[in-house]
This record gives sequence, structure tokens and C-alpha cells, in this order.
Amino acid sequence: MRPRFGGSMRVWRTMPRVVRLALPLVALHVATMSAFRLAFFIVFRNPQEALSGAELAHAFYVGAKLDLRLAVLVALPLLVLGGFSWLDPWRHRWAAIAWQAHYGFWTTVLVLTHFIDLGHYGYLETRLNAAALQYIEDPKVSGRMMWESYPVGWGLLGLVLVALGTWFGVRALLRRPAFSTPTSVAGWRRVVVGGLCGLVVAGGVYGKLSYYPLRWSDAYFSTNAFVSNLALNPVLLFADTLKNRRQSFDVEAVRASYQLVADYLGVEERDPERLVFARKVRPAGLVGGRRVNVVIILIESLATYKVGCFGNPMHATPAFDALARDGVLFRRFFVPSHGTARSVFTLLTGIPDVEVNETSSRNPLAVHQHTIVNAFEGYEKLYFLGGSATWGNVRGLLSGNIVDLHLYEEGDYDAPRVDVWGISDLSLFEAANRRFRELGERPFFAVIHTSGHHRPYTIPEDHRGFVKVEADETALRKAGFVSLPELNAFRFLDHSLGWYFEAARKEAYFANTVFVLLGDHGLPGSAAHLPYGTAELALVRFQVPLLIYAPGLLGPGREVQTVASEVDVLPTVASLVGVPYLNTTLGRDLFDPRSDSNRFALTLTDQYRVPEVGLLGERFYLRMPREGGVATLHDLTAVDPVADVAAEHPEEAARLQRLCRGLYETARYMIRHNPPAGQAPPG
Repeated sequence: MRPRFGGSMRVWRTMPRVVRLALPLVALHVATMSAFRLAFFIVFRNPQEALSGAELAHAFYVGAKLDLRLAVLVALPLLVLGGFSWLDPWRHRWAAIAWQAHYGFWTTVLVLTHFIDLGHYGYLETRLNAAALQYIEDPKVSGRMMWESYPVGWGLLGLVLVALGTWFGVRALLRRPAFSTPTSVAGWRRVVVGGLCGLVVAGGVYGKLSYYPLRWSDAYFSTNAFVSNLALNPVLLFADTLKNRRQSFDVEAVRASYQLVADYLGVEERDPERLVFARKVRPAGLVGGRRVNVVIILIESLATYKVGCFGNPMHATPAFDALARDGVLFRRFFVPSHGTARSVFTLLTGIPDVEVNETSSRNPLAVHQHTIVNAFEGYEKLYFLGGSATWGNVRGLLSGNIVDLHLYEEGDYDAPRVDVWGISDLSLFEAANRRFRELGERPFFAVIHTSGHHRPYTIPEDHRGFVKVEADETALRKAGFVSLPELNAFRFLDHSLGWYFEAARKEAYFANTVFVLLGDHGLPGSAAHLPYGTAELALVRFQVPLLIYAPGLLGPGREVQTVASEVDVLPTVASLVGVPYLNTTLGRDLFDPRSDSNRFALTLTDQYRVPEVGLLGERFYLRMPREGGVATLHDLTAVDPVADVAAEHPEEAARLQRLCRGLYETARYMIRHNPPAGQAPPG
């Protein structure tokens, strides 16, 4: 009589022994962590709060994938090293003991971390992260608090039992024939089976069938904090936040400059103890009683010195230049830092991304933020991104904070990917225009985020009549372009922009829409038409165009010469369209004349070498090391703007240094203290 499951056993024994041993242990770890997630849900769910069943299901799904990743990572040493004869647990007793100890240790760590996480959340309403390491700085007090608050003795006994249970469980598996029998395949079949097992392991770690892997930010798909917290894995979160474990702000420095910064921002209801910077704004708007659509077009690497209306001789941007003639063009507009993820964070929050370790959007401790976008109640909210390279860095920031946001990313478009950056800018504009048309008369707030102006500077086959040009290399270099492919990619970006506006003018939504066009950051480099000092002081990295285009609503085109910053964009847009909003950060309405005599832009340079912070005003540019040191002052109207004139203008240098330090320290503080309404800042 044929034994039951005989076929399954034959398949089972084709796998390497280390894979067979790892599988039940991976399943055990996933089941254990899933049980803790279920306990988290049962214990901390607010029964009075209605939660979306679909969101809860997705949270458990994302959480299971994170759990699987961790379980596979724990198994990875066995899978990689266990096949070597000197670490083979079936050949050497000491190797078997080592792997029993490995799994006993990590199972204990997983269980202990999840128990601590439950206590941490119950105490602070925050999942366990590396900021908790501050508690071991006074181990005597922390230990006593733990002893008096939790059943530490029983907990230690339980951990000992977990370790011993895992130890003996692994030993029992090693002795069972199903795991100890050598693989039944050899030769090329063995290579194929090993390769397939490797792919499965890689898939467990990668976590997604997409161009970019599963990230902690995938847990922040909901604006409901509990749902996002439910999806997190505390062990992985702890590891992800190790680089951010120290508080990156100085409360006393913020408090010392509070009155100065409050004066600058126009804070009326002040509280220097609680550090309140909130301002409630009820603007009149352009058209009383009518909801006006908003489309923000965030353009990749749109440095001003490459744009025609800013003097570039290559005339690469005829479409943008034509829009600028009929819109409001800010000629001295600056983003705080060089980098797309930093720019998105600044745009949406109104806080310069001053994080030194990577970016704030990659910091799980800074992901929950208040944003003025949510003031657009009753609006459809949409975000279109052509590629996924930046998306993985900012997804948690967007989907975790903007209520009812519709995200369009890789896989949501019919258009093909043209290179590593995703679909072409033209296809992106076409998809956005189609969606706007489908909305009919429903008002909308949308961001179209292009990504095509990158190396390898691909021009898609579907280019709608775009024609490449030839240019002399010397002329290209003088104009600030690094190559002919870059020039043509920049021209194609402008061509796509022109195509979009030509199509949009035929749509019903166009006449009732304010379009806001800006670059996400500038580019290092120089050009012959630039005034001396612009490249030498690295201003080319920060200066980008800001264009507000709504001919039927804003009147004739004009240019604005006052300094403006990216933090000001959302307050300006909300004020223009008459949406009341709560402003909790550093941005101000660019059309509010009360601030015209006191406008500055904060800049942050060399994040990865010697970090500097700068303050750019109408005439002077102050730069100083972020951690303190000698500041330099540059007169941008002088013959030599690079020269340090601090000694010639000591009072101005001191005034700007105080304001620069105040805004910088306040920005550091705000990154961790700008939670959405009704939520507490992370611990």
C-alpha cells in the first residue's frame, strides 16, 4: 500500500536540509509575531472608534509581510552558512548546539521585544523605537519603574522557558528523519532546487512584487494612527530608528528664540512654555463662495539657471516661458535643501527638512505631520508620481497624513515604464488630465510630480512630435547643461508641460483652477549668464522658479522680486483660493503685505560633510555651521558677493544670525512636534 503523502514527502526531500529545518522555524516566528499583532489590536483598539475593515485587513497583510521578512532574516545565517560542512548541524554536534543557541536567542529577543512594545505603547501610545534607549541612561530609575509596574519576575521566567523550549524544539527537529535525511537530488537538479529556494528567500526579504522593496513606510498607508501602528513590526521599527534615536532638537534653544520667531511668523496667541506657533487663517480668497481647484506641478530638477525666462541662452523652455508671461513669477524663490524627498517634506509640512541622518521622510519618528492639504475639505485629493524611486521615501508621509488621498504610482498607469524613473512626464500629464476630466464638477487638490529629468535622459517613443536638437558642446557648457542628452531631456520636460496645458485649456476644469509650478530642487553647476556669486555660494542648488498661473483669476502676468521659500507655498495657495486653515509651521502667505519687509529663505548645505545653515534675505546671505561656529555674511548686491562682510555690518550679521539660529532650531523642534490634529507627537 502506498504511504500517505508519499508524493509530498518526495518533494519535501528534494529541498536542502537547511531549508527544511528553516521552514517550520520561520512559520513559528511569523505565527508568534502575528499573535502579538492580534493581541495589540485587541488590547489597544478603541471600541468607540469606527475603523475601516479594508484598512484593518491591509494592516494585518502589511504586518504579516514585515513579520515574514524578519523571520527570514533570522533564518538567513542558517540558510547561508548551514550548508558548509563545518557548520552542518547534522555532521557536527557543536554546530547543532550553535544553531540551537541561535534560534533560542532570537526567539527570546522577538518575544521580549514584542512584550516591551506592548508596554511601551500602553504607556506612550507609540510603538517601540530606538528613542526608548534614552531610558537606559538612568538604569536604576528605569529598572525600578519596570519592576514596580510590570511582573518582571514572571516575565523573566517566561523568557527562560521560551529559550529552553526553542532550544529543545530545534534539537528535536534535527533528529527527525524528515529533516535529517539528505536531499534526494544531485547535479544540475540540485542547483535548480537551490536556486528556486534562494528566490523564495529573496522574495520573503524583498516583500513586494514591484520595482522597489517593502519599506517601513508601507505601514503608513492610512491617516488613522492606530491602523498604521497596527501594521508595524516593533523589531524592524527599532532597527530602522537607530540612526534617529537621539532627539534632534534643543528645547531650550527653541524657547530662547521663541519671541523672535513668533514675531517673524505673526503668532498672536503665544505660549512660550508650550511652544505654540499655530495661527488660524481665514482668507478672503480670489472668488468668494466658489471652490477653486488647485494643481501643484512639482518639476524634477528645474534649476532657474536652465530656464529661458531666467536668461538661459539655449531657450529650452518655451512652454514654461509662455506660462510665466501670463502668470505670477517669483524670481527669487528658494527650496531649503537639495533633494527630492526633502523638498516633498518641506512642501507638504511647511518645515525645512533639517534632518542630518538621511531625510525626515525616512525617519519613522517624523512621519506623522500636520499638513494644510487637509484644510481642503470636500476636495478630491490626488497625487501623481511618474516613478517609484522617490515614492518609497515619501509614501508614508503622504498616505499617512493626507486624508482620503488618491495615490497614483507604479502600476496605476497604462503607459509603459521608459527607464528606472518610471513612465514619461508626458504620459504622467496625460493620465492626470484624464483623471481631472473624470472628476467633472467636483473640486480637487492635486500634485503632479514629474521624474523624467534624470540620467539616463530617456526620450520615449511616444513623444507627441518632440524633435531633438543638436548643439555645440561649448555653447551647452556655457549655458549650464552637462550634455546634449540633458538638454534634450530638459526640452522634452518643457514639451510635455506645453502639451499638458494645451490639452487642459480644452477641459471644463481649466478656467476654475490655480496652477502652481515649481522645481523640487536646483542643481550644482554654473553658467555664463549667472551673476557672480550665485554658483560660488551654491545658490544654484536652491533657486528654482515658482509660477502661479491662473489668468482668469489672477489678472495680468507680473513678476515678484521679494525672497520666497518653499515653506510658503501651501499657505499662499490656501489663502489664494479662500480655504481657512491652521498654520502650525514656518510658512507664510506670499501675498500678505504685512510680511513683505521681513522675508527670508532658510538654506541647508552639505548635509553629509560639514552641515551649514543659511538665511537668505533681500540683500544679505548669512551662512554658519549648524553646530555653531563663525558665521559669514555676504552682500549679494556688492561687486564681490562672495566676500565676507560681517565685520563691515556687525549689527546686521548679529540680527540675521539670531533669526537664522531661531528658525533652524524651531524647524528641528517642529519635525518632531507637528502632529496631525488629535494626535500626540511620537515618543
